[in-house]
Amino acid sequence: MAQALKPVAIVGGIRTPFCRSNTAYGDLSNMKLLTTVLNGMVERYDLAGEPIGEVNAGAVITHSRDWNLAREAVLSTSLAPTTPGLTMQQACGTSLQAAMVVAAKIASGQIDSAIAAGTDTVSDVPIVFNKKFSKRLVSLGKARDMKSRLALFKGFGPKELAPVPPSVNEPRTMMSMGQHCEMMAKTWSIARQDQDALALSSHQKAAAAYEQGFFDDLLIPCEGVLRDNNLRTDSSMESLGQLKTVYDKTASGTLTAGNSTPLTDGAAGVLLCSEEWARERGLPIQAYITHSSTMAVDFVGGAGLLMAPTLAVSDMLNRAGKALQDFDIYEIHEAFAAQVLCTLKAWEDDEYCRTDLGREQALGSIDRERLNPMGSSLAVGHPFAATGARVLGTLAKQLDSNGGGNGLISVCTAGGMGLAAMLER
Repeated sequence: MAQALKPVAIVGGIRTPFCRSNTAYGDLSNMKLLTTVLNGMVERYDLAGEPIGEVNAGAVITHSRDWNLAREAVLSTSLAPTTPGLTMQQACGTSLQAAMVVAAKIASGQIDSAIAAGTDTVSDVPIVFNKKFSKRLVSLGKARDMKSRLALFKGFGPKELAPVPPSVNEPRTMMSMGQHCEMMAKTWSIARQDQDALALSSHQKAAAAYEQGFFDDLLIPCEGVLRDNNLRTDSSMESLGQLKTVYDKTASGTLTAGNSTPLTDGAAGVLLCSEEWARERGLPIQAYITHSSTMAVDFVGGAGLLMAPTLAVSDMLNRAGKALQDFDIYEIHEAFAAQVLCTLKAWEDDEYCRTDLGREQALGSIDRERLNPMGSSLAVGHPFAATGARVLGTLAKQLDSNGGGNGLISVCTAGGMGLAAMLER
């Protein structure tokens, strides 16, 4: 007999302050950042010795030592050692997808609690040698005598020692995400001034949220850092307008360091569970995750790399029977100001909604006052795998603080993918 799905509750989120790469967290690993967040969860929600159904976490930039990251992080906390860890990765959507996966398990009754989390540090990137020298080193470990070892270096040249730095360029196009987004900005005629205005708004909203104490219980100190160090309270349209373009340095370029997210280090997590599990432990319920969707676009074939969230949101709205305007808060990840503006413009475009979303008419516009009320990635930063959990925790707290309502989440990722989720209180 089919079992009814259980509501999936969000108890709350915790994150480290986010820091620009190679600044405050320059010596930290993904393990250290993730463990800091998990230990914060344990302390906040009195989980010492508790067997959690699953800790699902991941990182985008990883070393080979991170192969069992989630489980090793669990074993570095006072959670019950019987808590399993699942390490996963879906680019910038990693921790949101982690929440989707554990939410399905909670809803079906497979588990009753979980932590979805993500971490990333670009300060601790893996540096590897080129393939030829790497093969020599592997063979060296198998050589049985000195003569065999020396023979392996026949033809060796100093160039083989040149390290191969990691790259976040798309393997299929060899273009960076910023270059792809610059193309999107041109396709949708997104002006530089509009991008700068969105970036300024993000900084102003985040600064106001700090002053109001909104982030006080969402942040856990790390390495003596108490707040995001990318936040610029003195930003202005004038200062943003003086920045040079980064990805297209011609007169037609529009993306700058000011209206794009910086490389960032940090970690975030969110505790999800069944209503019964929360009640048994006297834990609060801030919101419920009710719907989600993951979609992808053919960016190699010409679609905008970061346009997949338009499809994911449309698909989710169809299944939920809702209109785009039916939300109190919209949390759209600000990978680039241009990406957010392209998404909003696409939803307002009849032809795009017909041809790309399969709709009879445009989804329409949203109330911009409801967009990212506490600021977003342009202000606080974007550690790739941590952003989804940050957004979940931020939105859940807003809904709880407001006494109810509902919210929509939209996150773009590398590889032409997009994730969407819906929270209700």
